[in-house]
Amino acid sequence: MRLVTRRAIVSWLLLDWTAQPVFTLLSTFVFAPYFATAVAGDPVRGQALWGYATAAAGFGLGLLSPVLGSIADATGVRKPWIAAAGAVLIVACSSLWIAIPDATPEVVFLTLAAYAIGLLATEVATVFNNAMMTSLVPPERLGRLSGTGWATGYVGGLLSLALVLGFLAALPETGRTYLGLKPLFGLDPAMREGDRITGPLTALWFLVFVLPLFLFTPDMPSTGKSLRVAAREGLSRLASSVAEARRDPRMVRFLIANMVYQDGLVALFAFGGIYGAGVLGWGPVELGLFGILLTVTGTLGALLGGYLDDRLGPKRIVLGSLAILMVLCAGMLSLGHSHVLFVIPTDPPRPGDGLFAAAAEKLFLGIGLVIGAVAGPLQASSRSLLARMAPVGETGRYFGLFALSGRLTSFAAPLLVALATELSGSQAAGLAVLVAFFAAGGWLLRGVSAGNAGGR
Repeated sequence: MRLVTRRAIVSWLLLDWTAQPVFTLLSTFVFAPYFATAVAGDPVRGQALWGYATAAAGFGLGLLSPVLGSIADATGVRKPWIAAAGAVLIVACSSLWIAIPDATPEVVFLTLAAYAIGLLATEVATVFNNAMMTSLVPPERLGRLSGTGWATGYVGGLLSLALVLGFLAALPETGRTYLGLKPLFGLDPAMREGDRITGPLTALWFLVFVLPLFLFTPDMPSTGKSLRVAAREGLSRLASSVAEARRDPRMVRFLIANMVYQDGLVALFAFGGIYGAGVLGWGPVELGLFGILLTVTGTLGALLGGYLDDRLGPKRIVLGSLAILMVLCAGMLSLGHSHVLFVIPTDPPRPGDGLFAAAAEKLFLGIGLVIGAVAGPLQASSRSLLARMAPVGETGRYFGLFALSGRLTSFAAPLLVALATELSGSQAAGLAVLVAFFAAGGWLLRGVSAGNAGGR
């Protein structure tokens, strides 16, 4: 393989950093809880609507990613596709500024549409970034590359969250940020402009930090084929790749397993912040600190997971992460405003008790921190396992299939969460389905033979 510079690898790693605010600021810790409690007006209804939007983005990615990945393989280059997806992301995320408190139904719909499109564009850009992995490092270093990428993303998410909480988002009661400062740019706390600015900030963050990738990371060689020819050839080769994958039971089983457990992970992160806000009554301060702490453990977990991936094999890391997530989800669902472990009563939080004073809050915080520590290795090792399994020269198509398997039914878990929440009127019932997703994914992955893919 060709040698690349350290600067090129660091610039590639920055795409994880560049994209992470979409998940940290928008999907989990700031905008999603704000939407559910202030824009939609009711946490239960807001969680259901957010679930439908997340499901729509997953369905769109399932349709687009393998097709675009196949066309990119036919053209050879990856960067133009990242640039196109980035342009869509920038426009969509910037549009989230319209999400004012107690919005009209039309604004609620446009907000959800902008979020779904921005999330879809982020995931598409990630597909093409992932497809560049095998051209940057030898196979024995793929685990560390993938883990370092996830860790870099977590650090980017942490810094973007600290920026919002410390300098932009003010508490409506005090008009000050969490550092006791007046919000920058005169953002109005009453109109929740500090929460709404996360959309435009995410767009600007992507625009600035994606530049090193285009400047310093070498692209895959161009085949010289026109887009029309590449599209025809790419679609034909996609059909061949699907047929080849079907003849490889190991690949089929891995892709199905990935589909199932990634569905659960998407839903877990989409609703974690909303669950804390609705069930435990957490406000922006608690959610912000929770996000910062979870991101720290996620960074450490991704770095450690990448090291263990290269030593133990990615399959073991994924299975261990899934087992831990099952236990943690059950623990999370056992918590309520005034009880733990489903039936043990505890004192609810009282004014003046301080942050995370109630027993249920402490347990939820601890569970969340461990979830952050294992989610990074789960995703990074899934990515490195596929990179080891994909045939040489066909990483775009196979990462398209990987994204397809990770998103083809990614609407299923959020949709089931949304339906269960709406039908039961309980946020806990909505999240109960996730344990089954992680269990089924782990059972399927156990049957993937080791082969030469590092799947031990």
